[in-house]
Amino acid sequence: MKARLLLFPFAILYGLVTGVRNLFFDKGILKSVKFNVPVINIGNISTGGTGKTPHIEYLINLLKSNHKVATLSRGYGRKTKGFLEVQVTSSVDECGDEPLQFKSKFPDIIVAVCENRVFGVNKILDVYQPDVILLDDAFQHRYVTPTLNILLTEFDFPYFNDFILPAGNLREGRYAKHRADIIIVTKCSQNLTGEDKLRFEERINADKQKQLFFSTIKYLPL
Repeated sequence: MKARLLLFPFAILYGLVTGVRNLFFDKGILKSVKFNVPVINIGNISTGGTGKTPHIEYLINLLKSNHKVATLSRGYGRKTKGFLEVQVTSSVDECGDEPLQFKSKFPDIIVAVCENRVFGVNKILDVYQPDVILLDDAFQHRYVTPTLNILLTEFDFPYFNDFILPAGNLREGRYAKHRADIIIVTKCSQNLTGEDKLRFEERINADKQKQLFFSTIKYLPL
């Protein structure tokens, strides 16, 4: 805790940089592209794992029966560059572990990786003509304007109890929640009560127009 307090001045500097960047997007100085097909972003403002992968898989399951679905990830950890369509036979070194997991579990959908999200979305639209694109972990990548912006926050480690890097784990300030259309509180206990939800809702202080949901991860047998 003391070490984090020592890092607080650097957190202020980091917060100023991210704040100015967001202001440039808000004012149109930095341009964000909106596409003609629905683009759903699932992301967070924390560096920790909030459950993005299972929530993307949840959306894939909801949509794949009636829509042509594509997912686009950066492909963290891969040793390749540029746009790449993920195949069932691809390796982790080529595309990263999570995109390969998507393709392995849902071989009929389009799975792609690209560090440039605008280029990646355009490529997917040009080649595959999907009905909907799911963006993996692109809440801070504001060069794409999502049709629906979903923010995840973990029940035991919510963003409102955290601080900006490096004093905490937030990639940007708590104000970023205002860009979300939906907030999902993840990794909740299966015994979560209505009172628990109400207390959390008061703490999260979400805008009235936002929808707030609570989700639980259920693990299947090995």
